[in-house]
Amino acid sequence: MDVEKRIQELREELQQHNYNYYVLDKPQISDYEFDMKLKELQELEEKHPEFEDPNSPTQRVGGAITKNFETVVHDHRMYSLSNSYSKEELEEWETRLRKVVDGKLQYVCELKYDGASISLTYKNGILDRAVTRGDGFQGDDVTNNVRTIRSVPLKLKGSFPEKFDIRGEIVLPYEGFAKMNAERVDIGEEPYANPRNTASGSLKLQDSAEVARRPLECLLYSIVGENTGIESQFEGLEKAREWGFKVPQESELKNSIEEVLDYINYWDNHRHDLPYETDGVVVKVNSFYQQEELGHTAKSPRWAMAYKFKAEQESTKLEKITYQVGRTGAITPVANLQPVQLAGTIVKRASLHNADQIEKLDVREGDTVFVEKGGEIIPKIVGVDFTRRDPDSEPTKYATHCPECDTELVRNEGEAQHYCPNTNGCPPQIIGRIQHYISRKAMDIEGLGGETVALLVNAGLIENYADLYTLKKEDILPLERMAEKSADNLISGIEKSKEIPFERVLFALGIRYVGETVAKKLAKHFKNIDALAAASEEELVNVDEIGARIAWSVADFFNAESNREIVQRLKDYGVQLEISAEKLANQTDVLGGNSFVISGVFEKVSRNDLKKMIEDNGGKVSSSISSKTNYLVAGANMGPSKLAKAEKLGTNIISEDDFLKMLN
Repeated sequence: MDVEKRIQELREELQQHNYNYYVLDKPQISDYEFDMKLKELQELEEKHPEFEDPNSPTQRVGGAITKNFETVVHDHRMYSLSNSYSKEELEEWETRLRKVVDGKLQYVCELKYDGASISLTYKNGILDRAVTRGDGFQGDDVTNNVRTIRSVPLKLKGSFPEKFDIRGEIVLPYEGFAKMNAERVDIGEEPYANPRNTASGSLKLQDSAEVARRPLECLLYSIVGENTGIESQFEGLEKAREWGFKVPQESELKNSIEEVLDYINYWDNHRHDLPYETDGVVVKVNSFYQQEELGHTAKSPRWAMAYKFKAEQESTKLEKITYQVGRTGAITPVANLQPVQLAGTIVKRASLHNADQIEKLDVREGDTVFVEKGGEIIPKIVGVDFTRRDPDSEPTKYATHCPECDTELVRNEGEAQHYCPNTNGCPPQIIGRIQHYISRKAMDIEGLGGETVALLVNAGLIENYADLYTLKKEDILPLERMAEKSADNLISGIEKSKEIPFERVLFALGIRYVGETVAKKLAKHFKNIDALAAASEEELVNVDEIGARIAWSVADFFNAESNREIVQRLKDYGVQLEISAEKLANQTDVLGGNSFVISGVFEKVSRNDLKKMIEDNGGKVSSSISSKTNYLVAGANMGPSKLAKAEKLGTNIISEDDFLKMLN
């Protein structure tokens, strides 16, 4: 017998049967026959290790142990989706789309499965790695665990791109979840709370053999990569099925928002017939060209919308109202509830948002309240059962002093929230600001987590984020759970943070209303922290897209002597508080004061590169043509309505070559 040939035959046969069973749900042999073939292959591989293959069907049983999950930066960011809850919101979304793109719009409707997001990378048809969503920019490498999921192909079928990513959800079907819980109850263990959290937790188990025993499935919905040859979302789904991925058959192509709404109404009524948890429908513009033209906001694609089914609602008793203090001093009232099961989880607390919301709903301690999961994530109180109210109950009196430092609260005119003004003496504010400073999107200090920050503050070792740079190994070793290696990692992570670019440092400072996008705009305009600190509110408002509220907040931050001292210390310690010379060398003001709209297909430069070139040279990129648009950069296949609008408004219409000449 030719052993190598027999091993290859068995692998191909088992891969096909695996695909028939787990992807197509059409088994062609019995479980016993499958197990016998698998056993024969295992025995041959054990006797002939020279023919080892990490993608063999025998590797599905797991066994690899992962102590620490490596953090991996996504090649293509994993954005979150904007949510809508009504027909009107979807119609408004379509109106916004039509202002930007020309021609017919088609939509792909997909069920929004409730699981753990995953990104799979394939190279030459072989599974290379699997990474969790994380914060969208980077996630954890869970390849060993994902390899055990039978519906994830280790080798692809047919013809496919050399390299691409495919995104999806790891889910736990109801049937498998019920079976797992029955087994846990039989051995006297607590049952798992819900399928979604169990699926997510499974990906971070250290023993992949344990993951292999769980009936997880992987449902794929989005191909991402360069030069894939795919031109639309629906084509991508069909290709993914051909290559061997499990793509839900419920996905459909629609020609209007009316058809989309029919799809939503159908599945709102039939979702409980599905084998998995689903909480809504994702609607995507089908054409990749139109998707590119629509682009993204700072957080989500403009070409996709998640329609959320009406949230589940339960009633329970509100036992006590307490108050939380955020890093900016904002006070959030919290309803502490009698525990209640809601959308698969036990809910004990819910946000009451602010004093106005409490007054509007007339919420009181002791009331029976109606609780929903807003967007299926954050529980919120939506009403009171007045028929069950105690006749002697008293209206809620909102807190007048900070629950942490007893400072009298303030409420600025025109704002809904109360604030604790004790910025430098209120412990949650001190800890919160430092936790924000070290977070992933800010300084991303490895080896330093939120709990360690609290330990450092409570031990009196730090009072602000500048103090981090004075820490020594001997200072932190006595801390609880701080081993030698952990201390080394922390000190090394703090030192490495000095390489973080200016715009992220500016975001890390935690200035109110200065998020990632605003920080980038301010850093680009002022170039360094000194120029920004010296800017008046009037100068700040003149920066593109900086409003009066942000301008006031930035000026207020730098007016405080304590903040100026901290910033000076950061500068002295070597933190990047100006745009690097290399970055400055690539920026000019050649296009300053000009607004551009890009439309069509380009030959020499990609659309994203065009946008970057405009912004790097002082121009502004807009998605739609208005009277403020100075130039329309027109490529091939540009829509006629956009061209007509530009001509009507007298906008300068230039070609790709014309634009490149402007820069030269």
